[in-house]
Amino acid sequence: MSKEFKRKSGFLPAFPAWFFIGSVVILIGIIITMTIKDLNRGREIEIQTLLEKSTVLIRSFESGTRTGMSLRWRHEQRQTLLEEMAYQPGILYLAVTDTSGKVLAHSDPERVGTQLYTQKEMDALKVNSTEQWRIAPFVDEQNKTQNAFEVYRFFKPLKRGNGHRTHMMNMRRDRNPEGYSGNNTSVQDEEQNVIFTAFDTSALDAVREKDIRNTIIFLSILLLLALASLLALFWARRYQRSSQQLQDSKAFSTEIINNLPIGLITTNEQRQIRVVNQAAENMLGSRASQLFGQPIQQALPAEWNQLVESSHRQHPVVEREIDYPLANGQTIPLSISVAKIVNDDGHFLGNVFIFKDMREVRQLQEEVRRKEKLAAIGNLAAGVAHEIRNPLSSIKGFAKYFEGRSAQGSEEQELAKVMAKEVDRLNRVITELLGLVRPTDLRIQQVDVNALIEHSLHLIRQDAESKNIVIDFHADNDLPPAEIDPDRFTQALLNLYLNAIQAIGSNGTLTVSAKSAGDNDLHISIKDSGKGIKPDDLANIFNPYFTTKASGTGLGLTVVQKVIEEHQGKITVHSHPQSGTDFNMTIPLRYSTQHLFDRQTQEASDHDKA
Repeated sequence: MSKEFKRKSGFLPAFPAWFFIGSVVILIGIIITMTIKDLNRGREIEIQTLLEKSTVLIRSFESGTRTGMSLRWRHEQRQTLLEEMAYQPGILYLAVTDTSGKVLAHSDPERVGTQLYTQKEMDALKVNSTEQWRIAPFVDEQNKTQNAFEVYRFFKPLKRGNGHRTHMMNMRRDRNPEGYSGNNTSVQDEEQNVIFTAFDTSALDAVREKDIRNTIIFLSILLLLALASLLALFWARRYQRSSQQLQDSKAFSTEIINNLPIGLITTNEQRQIRVVNQAAENMLGSRASQLFGQPIQQALPAEWNQLVESSHRQHPVVEREIDYPLANGQTIPLSISVAKIVNDDGHFLGNVFIFKDMREVRQLQEEVRRKEKLAAIGNLAAGVAHEIRNPLSSIKGFAKYFEGRSAQGSEEQELAKVMAKEVDRLNRVITELLGLVRPTDLRIQQVDVNALIEHSLHLIRQDAESKNIVIDFHADNDLPPAEIDPDRFTQALLNLYLNAIQAIGSNGTLTVSAKSAGDNDLHISIKDSGKGIKPDDLANIFNPYFTTKASGTGLGLTVVQKVIEEHQGKITVHSHPQSGTDFNMTIPLRYSTQHLFDRQTQEASDHDKA
């Protein structure tokens, strides 16, 4: 499984929330502006219609007045015409006043001679020859005040055209020459009159109320849609954020599971395998794709299924050690824990298996037991050295005495020599034993490893050549100096060389190589073409006093291992019968004094405990 993950995009583009909110607000503003504009347009159309009606009505009355003037109508006929024209639907009143606001003619005869408006109000109207309009208050017959659409301008019955006006004046002068002067004054007075028309605004108000009502409904719907959009956006963003958090959490948990140093397997409620991490794949020797979806009854050993049943009946199974068989026939020790997975409601969701490889732990346990054994041997060696060496010195002294007193070549002299030789052997065994169990004071130096190996091989070269054994040394000219104790390290190499020569016997090859292992380590390999080591003996070769040789003490390889460990390294061995043995040593090029302090402290503690 990949160690990296990418955040997946949701269904919304990666724009900030303010962009969508701003877009919605701008859209609402545009729609409201257009709605208000449409509302004003409807009002303007209705006003324009009423204005056109008023203009037509005024011009019709002016036309009728001109006709009446040609027929020499009196004021009563003009009043009658005004009243008749006011009978049209929607007209509240028609009136003609002078510039002071006094009513000269009115659709309501009772208003004739009264003041329609005061002089100040007339001045405020700023009457001219063009139709003007306004919304003015109107009191009806029930003394209820309502709005009226009032249009007014100068009353111009004679200004249709100059030719027509002159023709009318000539006709009046011919018919009544004596009264021409007075008629002229009347015409001039007519030109200073003001005509008013007032229409009922109920239609305008109804249209406006309808438009306002429709606008309010539309805006309410729009507002609801906007709120729904914002709410949908909010939930969408929240869903996207939750989805991203869920994806991140899944990726995070996946990375944790895959990088756990212990094996992990989970199942669902049908007991089918759902998760297998990388450590579990490596331990079990099976790929996750092969195990995924398989029932645990088929994919896992029967002992694991028994642990599942036990965890369901009782408490979770914790730290149960079992042996797991691999496909190649080998078995590995595993420490396994099994538990149920339940939700907050107590509903069973599956099982989780957590297990770890115990091989390294068991190796450490063996190492602890070995160190404990060495500590016990140390105590024994100290006692033996104290109790035996003094008697051995006396025995050797007596042997030398009898050797000197015996005849040359006699049996007594030979027995005395054998006695002294055996005492020396016992002293050597005691010395090796004490060197094995006592902390060693290393003398760390910068050493040319190639030169040290050449020197150590020179010490055993004569012995090897006498047995027709070829020594093959592969030196690394680029190998940097190493910080080691040359005497102790040479001792370890000599022990390995001598063991190799004994294993070869005669007519073989001893191969030695030295090279860098990375930037910080030194790797030395010593390989022989001897008979090899039996598999049953391979696990015990570093144990004290374990030997397959009739004359061996079983301490040589133990000393080698101790020297390598003192140099903060480790030694491994690979061997096959009849194909030889290969010892591999890896030590750091730079010696750590802190590691030395920790080791000495631990050895002192082990010694005190023993």
